[in-house]
Amino acid sequence: MDVYGTKLTSRLLLGTSQYPSPAILAEAVRAAGAEVVTVSLRRESGAGRAGQGFWSLIRSLDVKVLPNTAGCHTVKEAVATAQMAREVFGTSWVKLEVIGHHDTLQPDVFGLVEAARILSEDGFQVFPYTTDDLIVAEKLLEAGCQVLMPWGAPIGSGRGLNNLFALRSMRSHFPDIPLVVDAGIGLPSHAAQAMELGYDAILLNTAVAKAGEPARMAAAFRLAVEAGREAFLADPMEPRDMAAPSTPLLGTAFRN
Repeated sequence: MDVYGTKLTSRLLLGTSQYPSPAILAEAVRAAGAEVVTVSLRRESGAGRAGQGFWSLIRSLDVKVLPNTAGCHTVKEAVATAQMAREVFGTSWVKLEVIGHHDTLQPDVFGLVEAARILSEDGFQVFPYTTDDLIVAEKLLEAGCQVLMPWGAPIGSGRGLNNLFALRSMRSHFPDIPLVVDAGIGLPSHAAQAMELGYDAILLNTAVAKAGEPARMAAAFRLAVEAGREAFLADPMEPRDMAAPSTPLLGTAFRN
């Protein structure tokens, strides 16, 4: 997968929050084979050098950092957070979140498009957390985004892919744009299903961090993503309404 000129061999991106310990986080990242991890600016504080241990851990994993604007509810807040993250983490990449609904954490798509335009013009390479709406997707691309990250379901819900029709339509409508399902993935089967639709990657956090054995779950997701991608490339059969015999009827024995 190629995003903003960077070639990634792993199609599983991993979040870094909610893990029981830094050691378990490190084990999970390695088990996932992830090359990109998302990091919230709130984990890295300039006061009292808080968060330095966490940042040292991330550097030791030899992964690419994708800072996010998690928890931002306004354009101004998201833009300011992204600008601070660029200084702290030394990257122009940013996972852009502008939350519009407190209960579902659904993106404020109007603010998202505005913030994406501002940040793109400021030299950022924006990974927008968005809905599966095609018009919003068009506006984000016009604003300068070169990748789209539609949700499968609300963040942390583990419900999987709530709207298969919309996700399939998005893939068909944007055949050449990298698409990453972000949020709502709860099981490896959900990830495989998204990859079978032709999506380029999966970004998840809670399903691994909250598992009884995070590293084992991370490994399961890695295998599911790989299997789903291979299935998509193999050009799967179309579903049928009626049975189709796997053994030819011609030449079978029969009685008069």
